[in-house]
Amino acid sequence: MDNVYAEKVCRGDKDAFRYFIKKYKDMAFSLSVSIVKDEFIAEEVVQDSFVKVFNGMGSYNAASTFKTWFYRIVLNEAFQRRKKQKKDFLQFQPDYNEDITDESILFGLDKDEQIHNINEALKMLSDRESVVLRLFYLEEESIKDVCEITGWSESNTKVILHRARKSMLSALNKLKKLNR
Repeated sequence: MDNVYAEKVCRGDKDAFRYFIKKYKDMAFSLSVSIVKDEFIAEEVVQDSFVKVFNGMGSYNAASTFKTWFYRIVLNEAFQRRKKQKKDFLQFQPDYNEDITDESILFGLDKDEQIHNINEALKMLSDRESVVLRLFYLEEESIKDVCEITGWSESNTKVILHRARKSMLSALNKLKKLNR
């Protein structure tokens, strides 16, 4: 379906681009927040990415999926924006010797509280860990697709995913302790 709309946009149908905005805006925002850690800047990154995609639609070829091509642009734009910020981000470094249990981390919380805690925990993770978790679990991308989107090797992606799971669990435990 993406290829049909891509062809329409290339033929000059500007309204067809709304399809891409509607379909990809939420995950693009989520990926962007993973990198820049600020919702307002993430919105700008998404807007800039959509503008780049619209202007560069002629260079899109169906060798990869539109989603993969677009998410790669979003990630590149987010990394560039983070460099421009010239801010030092406090990176969450989990203590791997810490006793980590996944029992009832989110138990007893309503759905909104669970979503809030998950998003807060994702903000505590490094950008790479947050991106890989969002792509693999929220977007349900395969390891192969995550590699294609991020440009990382398969082994590197698997290592980052493994570390990200541990970091996420630790971050959720820390949030639970803070909320007591």
